[in-house]
Amino acid sequence: MKNTFPFYLKLACVLIIVIAGGFLAIVGKTFLSPLLFAFLFALLLLPLSNFLENKLKFPRSLAAIISVIFFLTGASIIIYSLSSQIAGLSGEWPLLKTQLGGLFHNLQQWIGNTFNVNINKQTEYIDKTTSKVLSSSGSILGETVISISTTLLLLVFTLIYTFFILFYRRHLMKFIVVAFTEKHRSVIYDIAEEIKFIVRKYITGLFFQMAILVALSCLIFWLIGIKYVFLLALLVGVLNLVPYLGIYTALFVGICITFATSDGNHALYVAIAVIGIHLIDSNFLMPKIVGSKVKINPLIIILGVVIGEMVWGITGMFLSVPYLAMAKIIFDRVERMKSWGLLLGEEEEPGRKIKIKFGKPGNQNAINGLPEKQ
Repeated sequence: MKNTFPFYLKLACVLIIVIAGGFLAIVGKTFLSPLLFAFLFALLLLPLSNFLENKLKFPRSLAAIISVIFFLTGASIIIYSLSSQIAGLSGEWPLLKTQLGGLFHNLQQWIGNTFNVNINKQTEYIDKTTSKVLSSSGSILGETVISISTTLLLLVFTLIYTFFILFYRRHLMKFIVVAFTEKHRSVIYDIAEEIKFIVRKYITGLFFQMAILVALSCLIFWLIGIKYVFLLALLVGVLNLVPYLGIYTALFVGICITFATSDGNHALYVAIAVIGIHLIDSNFLMPKIVGSKVKINPLIIILGVVIGEMVWGITGMFLSVPYLAMAKIIFDRVERMKSWGLLLGEEEEPGRKIKIKFGKPGNQNAINGLPEKQ
């Protein structure tokens, strides 16, 4: 006899699981965030590791180490390019100070004429605010040091976890298969293969999108005729990886740098260019390059990004989209969770039926011609 539970009991269980999961995520951020990043990077580096292991006959440990080193080298090149450009910009600091001083003086005069606030009173208020900020500079410095150390630890543990996930990937997959009954084995392999395929395409799509944005920004900034073209273009491309907030950061930084090295007119041109590039990216590049890989409802993406920021900050914003895609893949292939997969997905075209294919018994890779499991 099949047991059925009332709706309110099911809802209570779901709420308890969500609250407990959120609490564990907040408490275990230091442990979970590098592990989740490492899982994504391991999926991205899996083809390289398989090539080194199967084609070149490298030991699995050496193949995993070389894959991690390859990833670290690529990230280091981007960081070095960005830092060298920023170091060259430091020579423009005296000019920026002069520009900001003149702008601040004009702003004080405008406030005095518009709101009848004496310049001396404005200066007195600024001095009081500055003294308060300086009095708390010790705590600010401490928080900055802690933030830098946390970022370095995140990077180190992410690389370590990536290596071990690549090294023990078959062992982990065997554990997942053994944890379920025999009849679910084909579905588990289907889910694993599609997760590898979707996440890999999503991450490569993000990097391809970033490369296009950098090239497009370089061209537009060069036509405008500003200094530090590559630095501003690299900032636009890299910060675009941060959902929603990245474009505003790139806009603010670009205006400041251009204002320091040129004039207000060129700063206005840069602002218009960055907004135009963002419109091109959000309406053409993102849907075609990245959106085609992850079929998630935009409303769910926004909610996921907001919740991720509330729980883990910027880290949660990065992780929200790929793990929502993984959740949708699992929901689509578990019979009792198809409704949740439908909620996460995009609206189907009128008259189009929703079809979800399951692998045949014994066929562990029956999913869109994907390669054999590794």
